[in-house]
Amino acid sequence: VVPWDCSSIMAPTEIFPLVDELGRVIGQAERREVHKNPNLMHPVVHCLVQNREQQLLLQLRSAHKDVQPGRWDTSVGGHVHFGELIEHALVREIREEIGIEVTPDRLTPMGRYVMRSSIETELVHSFWLASDGPFFPDPSEIDQLRFWSRAEIERQLGTGVLTPNFEDEYARYLEFLGRGAGQG
Repeated sequence: VVPWDCSSIMAPTEIFPLVDELGRVIGQAERREVHKNPNLMHPVVHCLVQNREQQLLLQLRSAHKDVQPGRWDTSVGGHVHFGELIEHALVREIREEIGIEVTPDRLTPMGRYVMRSSIETELVHSFWLASDGPFFPDPSEIDQLRFWSRAEIERQLGTGVLTPNFEDEYARYLEFLGRGAGQG
């Protein structure tokens, strides 16, 4: 009897759109390519979830993630698949990562910006959502999920506890609040 060789079975390849700084699709690439080439900008979606007490829901990224493992990050973040609309990607990621169903009309756009690192470049589409849960985090993505006060977040800025992406986005969140948004 020949044992079955599982090494040839691979997960489906994820294909992401490549975009310019205006979000126009200019090509496509596999996940493994965009996470090692900062010249391949790809769109991602982020959502900051805020509760009634004005606290932000943060996720502790799984220790098995290929980017920023074991650090606290934005409530929800994920890739846009090739051919997928931004709002659909965000609704999907919210459902997959924190286990709640939302409709696009509940999501408030915070802005779009380019985030560059030594390994990748993302065109981030950032949104805000008011929710107190309950949440059902995906254990393959998230090791822990909890609400943080502004004081708790600000004590951790620059310490390495939070991802650089979240620290950048937190500053944008404060600007968003300063414009009178995110109050309910």
